[in-house]
Amino acid sequence: MQTKRIPLRKCTGCGEMKPKKELVRVVKGPDGDISLDLTGKKAGRGAYVCPDPLCLQEARKARRFEKAFSCRIPEQVYVQMEEELQNQ
Repeated sequence: MQTKRIPLRKCTGCGEMKPKKELVRVVKGPDGDISLDLTGKKAGRGAYVCPDPLCLQEARKARRFEKAFSCRIPEQVYVQMEEELQNQ
């Protein structure tokens, strides 16, 4: 019997490869809105980050989300994402 393959994704903060289920998806929707996708099913371009606020801060400091989405991200969006991660 074959074992089921587990999809891996790279955290934009720490750079570690982890199972997709352990990471939180950050999505840029078709309307350009950037938000956390806790379900993993929203439409749009996605990037993954660990559910650790330190990884989110590292990705923010290195502007990795801006590179992944090819757009400038306002400060308010990062604050909102940090709050959602802490409340999760």
